[in-house]
Amino acid sequence: MSRSHDPYAAFRIHDYRLYVLGWLLAMIGTRIQSVAIGWEIYQRTGEAISLGLVGLVQALPMMLLALPAGVLADRYERRRLAMFSLLGMTATSLALAVFSAIQGPVAWMFALLFLDATAMTLGRPARVALLPQLVPAEVFPNAVTWNTSLMHMASVGGPAIGGLIIAVSVPSAYIIAAASSLWFVLILTRFHFRPAERVDGAPLWDATQPQPAIWQTLVAGLQFVWDKRILFTLMSLDLFAVLLGGAVYLLPIFAEEILHVGVTGFGYLRAAPAVGAFCMAFAMIYLPPMKQAGRALLLAVAGFGVATILFGFSQNFYLSWAMLFLTGALDNISMVVRQTLTQLLTPDRMRGRVSAVSSIFIGASNELGGFESGLVAQWFGPVFSVVSGGIGTIVVVAGATLLAPPLLRLGALHEAKAETE
Repeated sequence: MSRSHDPYAAFRIHDYRLYVLGWLLAMIGTRIQSVAIGWEIYQRTGEAISLGLVGLVQALPMMLLALPAGVLADRYERRRLAMFSLLGMTATSLALAVFSAIQGPVAWMFALLFLDATAMTLGRPARVALLPQLVPAEVFPNAVTWNTSLMHMASVGGPAIGGLIIAVSVPSAYIIAAASSLWFVLILTRFHFRPAERVDGAPLWDATQPQPAIWQTLVAGLQFVWDKRILFTLMSLDLFAVLLGGAVYLLPIFAEEILHVGVTGFGYLRAAPAVGAFCMAFAMIYLPPMKQAGRALLLAVAGFGVATILFGFSQNFYLSWAMLFLTGALDNISMVVRQTLTQLLTPDRMRGRVSAVSSIFIGASNELGGFESGLVAQWFGPVFSVVSGGIGTIVVVAGATLLAPPLLRLGALHEAKAETE
């Protein structure tokens, strides 16, 4: 191990340790609640379309409110916004527990899910933009890598814990989710933030100065991402990779009709991308920092496309699992590079709005990717849907390589800095 590379650099910062403790528990609570709501809604309605409505109800607030949430994150104190967001999530989780216990109307549970997603959306840009104020720039890539590793740990462990909990009591799952959100609120009260690195010495929002029109403020994040072409390319790569490589949405078909492994095999296949992502994130903690992050990103997204194609053609369970494992591992590289550069190349006064734009790119691609995969599979079959998506991902990488040469020349992540205005 290189003496200059410290895998635990971020954890040597007290406030980051506090942040991770609260954030990880809140993330696990969210995953537990997600398992519980899906199970309960399906058990009470018996309709598969109800599960689709669960996703739609949770996606709508992100589509509608992400940009305003970014403006809030750049206008008001971010810690306080994050705390209000978490308190809203705590309240909706407790309400879900009550409605679950008394078997309240399903329509009201959908309404509570919408409110829960609204609270989460309004606080997410503020929470994301807090991280650069907890760790210095040279440690930030290590912090992002740890965050992604722990996120995938929550994605694997949360549903497993949730399954055990709902086997005993479904309302308990919502109560645990509420407790985890409230715990994060208490953690946030103990932070000591580093001074924000202003590019012009100005506060987040100076009320004494003339302010741009509301519409200009809302689209400022979009304009910044477009002008900072490397960020636009990064987000577009992630968007199209997920949009075109939506094999995970068709896993029930592959498990039943192609691999013939039933519900147990489906569970293993569903976990494979998260396991791969966790393993890659953990490996990246110990590996030396990337010296050519742009090239690594392009190769990772291209590899994601190749693994998707091989999964589509595979009729062997073990090969299929391995290819899904690879998609998760390679997608994690893309996630680390994108999240790190999005924060480090953005002036602090814009971080909330740019984080909101990023959430729209990535969140939208997840939902639309499932729709695209299902639509193509309906017309041409699941194998064609997955394979064509993988080929499309490789084509997108080739286009990005030709049209955005600065991305290919991108060096070490920790050297990225926001331009001084």
